[in-house]
Amino acid sequence: MINVSKLKKGIIIDHIEAGHGFEIYKELHLNDIDDVVVLLKNIPSKKMKQKDLIKIETDMQIDMTVLGLIDPNVTINFVKNGELCKKISLTLPTVVNGIMTCKNPRCITQYEDVKEIKFYLVNEEKKQYRCEYCDAYTTFIEET
Repeated sequence: MINVSKLKKGIIIDHIEAGHGFEIYKELHLNDIDDVVVLLKNIPSKKMKQKDLIKIETDMQIDMTVLGLIDPNVTINFVKNGELCKKISLTLPTVVNGIMTCKNPRCITQYEDVKEIKFYLVNEEKKQYRCEYCDAYTTFIEET
């Protein structure tokens, strides 16, 4: 197994469902930062069998809503002076504002300049959200 050094300061995104790590990497635009970022895929896990993990060696703002949409079971650990100082467990957000777009071709948001569309969680199991304008259901990440 590959060993990655302990963080002195930064953020560890843990308990990512195996295969979702790169999606989180892209959505958080981690390729745009100049600090060290480590993405580990398919790590053995007692709790999950396999998981992904991201270590970011800097302090930065993380969009918790995006993380919750991609994988609501992740844990975010904040590290300072080599020690865990804060731990956050996420859940699926009940309201999403300004992140998603409606995929309904007849929705008014396809024709009008609507800045921030709200979506409301309607099915937690399928991660489905309802558009505030046309009531169409959508997901943040389309299932393949």
